[in-house]
Amino acid sequence: MTDYLSVTNLTKYLKMKIDRDPYLERVYLTGQVSNFRRRPNHQYFSLKDEGAVIQATMWGGIYKKLGFDLEEGMKVNVIGRIELYPPSGSYSIIIEKAEPDGVGALAVQFEQLKKKLSEAGYFDDRHKQALPQFVKKIGVITSPSGAVIRDIITTVSRRFPGVEILLFPTKVQGEGSAHEVATNIAKANERSDLDLLIVGRGGGSIEDLWSFNEEIVVQAIFESRLPVISSVGHETDTTLADFVADRRAATPTAAAELATPVTKSDIVSWLAERQNRAYQATLRRIQFNQERVLKLSNSVIFRQPERLYDGYVQKLDKLTTRLVTKTENQLNQAQQKSALINQRLLAVDLKGRLTSYYERLAVQERLLKSHMTNQYDSKLSRFEKAQDALLSLDTNRIIARGYAMVQKNHQIVASSKEVSKGDTLNVLMKDGQLEVEVVDIV
Repeated sequence: MTDYLSVTNLTKYLKMKIDRDPYLERVYLTGQVSNFRRRPNHQYFSLKDEGAVIQATMWGGIYKKLGFDLEEGMKVNVIGRIELYPPSGSYSIIIEKAEPDGVGALAVQFEQLKKKLSEAGYFDDRHKQALPQFVKKIGVITSPSGAVIRDIITTVSRRFPGVEILLFPTKVQGEGSAHEVATNIAKANERSDLDLLIVGRGGGSIEDLWSFNEEIVVQAIFESRLPVISSVGHETDTTLADFVADRRAATPTAAAELATPVTKSDIVSWLAERQNRAYQATLRRIQFNQERVLKLSNSVIFRQPERLYDGYVQKLDKLTTRLVTKTENQLNQAQQKSALINQRLLAVDLKGRLTSYYERLAVQERLLKSHMTNQYDSKLSRFEKAQDALLSLDTNRIIARGYAMVQKNHQIVASSKEVSKGDTLNVLMKDGQLEVEVVDIV
């Protein structure tokens, strides 16, 4: 009888064969990235060519150290091992190393980071700062032992002696160099005595210059308060620091020339020119004033100075005359007005009118007193009559004359109809009250 294998056993057998095959332990493979979608940790995608497709897996730790981002359609060279996954029966390559096919990983990383920062606006001209025309102190971020600092010192001393150069000794290549460059840029910006910064190093390969392509360095230059001149590598070398800097210099010497756009000889020539122009302007002013003084000294005013105030004397006389005339007219008008008022006052007999008013007031007072007395007597008489009427209605007085008052439940009984047989009544009399019971009503 034929023995049949289970799918599981067959798959286990194939996995054992693949795991033990020395040719599949380390595979060098070229393919095009397909179905790639970046995940937070491990990356799963495919590698394909014209005739086949293989699944690929790259663990998160490997991907983080890759140095560039995988992209859909990118052709890559990978090193890995082949592994079979039993639950699905599929096989894949576990990638341990990868690099772009045809170009280096750093070149791809450079282009990807350049595109990212460019889209973020880091390289826009609107962020560039103008370099100062006159500088007193220049900060230089470079290696203390390289030729960069010597070329800068030589050029600055030749073009503008007296400008200070402050070196920030910096590691410009290798592990930790990017962090050191960014840190020194931040330190330079904390000082208040610097006018600008030069960031530079000598030439080299893309690996040697890579510190100046790190995002931390680009960010530090972009955020720099001080204008920054980048002088990294040779003229043909280009780094991201060159794109973000305010100016790019091909050499350290060119950077020093950009930092000192005006030389000492330029200033001396400028001062000499300004001195000559000031001398000529002063000389012309003196000549002009001398001619003016001569002209004034020969004028009629200086020969006959009384002409200066003849007109003013005449004007003063006229104004004095007008003032006297106007004052006299106003005084006459005031006197006439006063006399008229006196006449009107004399025509009015104020004393007689006042006596008449006093007499009328006395008559009115007598009338008022008489009227008030009549009113009082009338009101008093009415009051006494009303008082007598009220007293006549007082029940106590009625009872005192021999009458009695009958009450039922503290209410006065005015009619026999209000009483029923057997009711208890109170009879109020002048010297007391009686409590009686109704025996009959007739």
